[in-house]
Amino acid sequence: MPRFPQAVLVSCEVPWDAKERFQETVFRREVQRARQAGFDHLYIFGTAGEGYAVNLDQFKQVTDVFWDETRPAGVQTMVGAIALSTATIVERVAIAYLRGFRTFQIALPSWGALNDGELLTFFKDVCGTFPDASFLHYNLPRAKRVLTGADYRRIVEAVPNLVATKNTGGGLPRAADLMTQAPELQHFFGEQNFPHGCMYGECSILSSFAPIAPEATKALFEAGRLRQVERLFRLQHFFHDLLQGVFGDLLAMDRIDGAYDKMIVKLGGLEDMPLRLLSPYQGFTEEQFQICQRRYVDKFNRGRPTDADLLSANPGAGRGH
Repeated sequence: MPRFPQAVLVSCEVPWDAKERFQETVFRREVQRARQAGFDHLYIFGTAGEGYAVNLDQFKQVTDVFWDETRPAGVQTMVGAIALSTATIVERVAIAYLRGFRTFQIALPSWGALNDGELLTFFKDVCGTFPDASFLHYNLPRAKRVLTGADYRRIVEAVPNLVATKNTGGGLPRAADLMTQAPELQHFFGEQNFPHGCMYGECSILSSFAPIAPEATKALFEAGRLRQVERLFRLQHFFHDLLQGVFGDLLAMDRIDGAYDKMIVKLGGLEDMPLRLLSPYQGFTEEQFQICQRRYVDKFNRGRPTDADLLSANPGAGRGH
C-alpha cells in the first residue's frame, strides 16, 4: 500500500493587488469555495501558487491565513517549499511546521541538476530534518532533472517519510514507470495521465480543473478508483477537450502555470481573483480572460454535456468517447 492516502489534491492560488500585496479576503473565499465543492486535500505554494516567487514575509502571511482557514477537522493540508538551496527549503518547512503543518511539497534545487549522490543527500537532509512530517516530491523539468521510477526506488529505501510524488507530465510511459518501480509512493497525476496510472494500481489526481469542473473531477477520481475503464477514459477526453476548447491559442503563449490556474479560478466563479503574477512573470489580461470565458460558456455550457452529465452511469453518455 502507498505511504499516503489516495486523494484529489487541489492548489489554492495566491491573489495579489497591483502593489503585490496579498489579498487575504479573496484568498479566504477561494479556500472556502474549494472546501464547499467537496475537496479536502488542499495545498499552497506549488508553481501555480507562486511558491518560487514569494519572499519570507509573504510566505509567513499566506501560510498563517491558510492554517486559519483549514483548521477544521477533515481538511488535509500541504505547504510547498521551492528554493535554490537546501537551507532555504528547510527554513520554510520549519516555519510551516511550527505553525502546525505536517505535510510538505518540495522540489529539487534548480540552480544545477543534481547527480545521484546529491539527490539522495537532498532528500535525507530535508526530509530527515522533520522525521514526523510527510513529504511529496514535485517532479518537474524546471528542476533540471526529472526523476524516474528507478530514482525513486533508491530514495524510497533511504527516506521513509517521502510518501508521494506529483507528476503531471510524461503520459503513459512515465505513469507506468513510476507505478511499477515505486508503488510505495502515492503518485499524483494530472487529468491526462491519471487514467494510465490507474491501470497499474492505486494513484491520485493533482487537479487543474477543480474550480470549473468539480463534479467531473470527482467522477474521474471515482472511475479510476473503481477501475471503470470506459468511463475513466471518456472523462480523460473531456478534460483534454476542456483544456483545448477554453484556452486554445493561449496554450502556445508559454506562460508559467499560475497564469492559467488563476484564469481557471476566475472562470470558476471567484470573479475578483486578480490575474496578475508576482514579478517578473506575466499573467493574462482581462481581455484574454473574456475570450476564454466566452469559449467556456459556448462550448461547455450550451449544447454540450455539463459537468453533472459526466456522472451518468451510462457508459455511452458524454461526447462520444
